[in-house]
Amino acid sequence: MISPCALAQTAGDRVDLYFGDWRKTASHKVQGALEERDVLTRGDALNPPKAGAVLRTIDAFTHDVLPPHASTTATRLTGQQEILFVESGQGTATAGSQTEQLFRNIAILVPANLEFTLKNTGDKPLGFYIVKEPTPPGFRPNTSMLVRDENKIAISTTDSHWSHIVKPLFATEDGLATLESVLTVTLDPLTIGQPHLSDHPEIEEVWTALDGTSLAFVGNQLRRQTPGMAFYHIPDSKTPHSNINYSQDSQVKFFYFAFYKPHQPRQ
Repeated sequence: MISPCALAQTAGDRVDLYFGDWRKTASHKVQGALEERDVLTRGDALNPPKAGAVLRTIDAFTHDVLPPHASTTATRLTGQQEILFVESGQGTATAGSQTEQLFRNIAILVPANLEFTLKNTGDKPLGFYIVKEPTPPGFRPNTSMLVRDENKIAISTTDSHWSHIVKPLFATEDGLATLESVLTVTLDPLTIGQPHLSDHPEIEEVWTALDGTSLAFVGNQLRRQTPGMAFYHIPDSKTPHSNINYSQDSQVKFFYFAFYKPHQPRQ
C-alpha cells in the first residue's frame, strides 16, 4: 500500500499561501508606542485569499517591537486574551500590583478583563510574538498574568514525531480560552520530524521559526524557513508537514501553538 504522504500532491504556489513572515509586512502602531507587524491573519484555511490569511480560531498572530525605554498605554482586553513570547530585549509587564520581568524565552498569558502595561527597560528593542486568542461566551479567564520561563522548563519529551524536543508552555488547564497547546519544539542537527497529516479539518496548527534555518516540508514541497517565518498546517487531511534540520552542528527551534478539536471552555 502506498502511503498517503507519498500521494500528496500540493502545488508550489498553494504552499506559499500558508507561510507568513513579519519581516515582509507593514508596521502599524498599537497601544501607543508598540510597533506591530502581522505574521498570520484571519482568512480561509482551505482557500486562503492571500498569503498568510489562514487563521480561523485565532484572531491574529503578530510580531511586536517596543522601542528602548518606551511603554505601552494601559490596555484591557475584552473578548480576547493574549499569549506573549519574548524573542529579544528586556522589559516588564505590569497588571495591578503584579510586575513580571520580560527577557528572551519568557511566555506570558495575559487574561481577558485585566488592565496591563508593557515597558522596555533596556537600551535595545523589546521584541516578542503575540497570539491573540478569542474568549468564547461563558469562559472564565485567569485573574492574573501567568508567566512561564522556557529557559527553566523541563523537556517533556525528546521523541514526539520521531525527534521533537518539546517544552510545554501553556495548556487548556492553564487558562487558554480557545487554544489547547502552546509550546516550543527543538530539532537536533541532521534530524527530521515525522511527516504527518491533520486527522480532521478543524485543526489549527502554527509553526514559527525562532532559531536557526530549517526546511519546512509541506506536501511535496520544501521551503527554507528562517527565523520570523511561520507556516500553517494545511487542514485538508491530505497534505503532510514536518521540518528538516539540515545543519550539522546547530539546533533549530520553533514556537508552536494549536487548536485541535472543539472543546468545552473553562466556565
